[in-house]
Amino acid sequence: MILNTILLQTDTITQAIAETATSAKQKLSLFSLLKEGGILMIPLLLCSVAMVYIFWERFTAIRKASVWDANFIARIREQIVSDNLQGAKSQCKSTNSPIARMIEKGVNRIGKPVDSIEKAMETVGKLEVYQLEKNMSALHTISRIAPMFGFLGTIAGMIILFFNIQHEGFSLEGIAGGIYTKMVTSAVGLIIGLLSHVAYDYLNTQINKMVNKMEIAAAEFIDILQEPVKV
Repeated sequence: MILNTILLQTDTITQAIAETATSAKQKLSLFSLLKEGGILMIPLLLCSVAMVYIFWERFTAIRKASVWDANFIARIREQIVSDNLQGAKSQCKSTNSPIARMIEKGVNRIGKPVDSIEKAMETVGKLEVYQLEKNMSALHTISRIAPMFGFLGTIAGMIILFFNIQHEGFSLEGIAGGIYTKMVTSAVGLIIGLLSHVAYDYLNTQINKMVNKMEIAAAEFIDILQEPVKV
């Protein structure tokens, strides 16, 4: 009889603990926490959407521009050595790449001084890099302002909290609940800022790799123009 009573009480306690855990999970669900962040969660949401859109759009564009045929310069060299400039131009136009557009500018300038060709190619290269860096400044801005929105939300929440204490009295549960819910904006802002910063650095690294490829291709093209003429 005593054993049955103990087992019954144990089951009751276990059930109560399970119900408490379930209730705690419901209270601490991600949606409910984000909802407690207040109105400043709206600009943070916009920042997160803009971050994802800009990153994916730039990542796709840079990856597309980075697709490169290692034999491209060799084919251009064959056309130039055989004095088939029109063929070299056609080869450049048929290749959708920043390097091809830069080399095309150099092919169009053949016959002019090498310095003039280099400057023309450098100008085109800068324009291509500018296109690759499109909207990158916005991503950098998001990495800076998202944490500020988060801290602003926390400060606003603390102001409201102390206002309520002054007019409604001191309550430990109210203070603890108010603090942790208002800290949500800080956490979300920091997460968005961190992800934006990582995304910005990653895309910059990919752009720098592309710039290196363009510089190598330009140097190889200039070397072709300076090769001794075979008689």
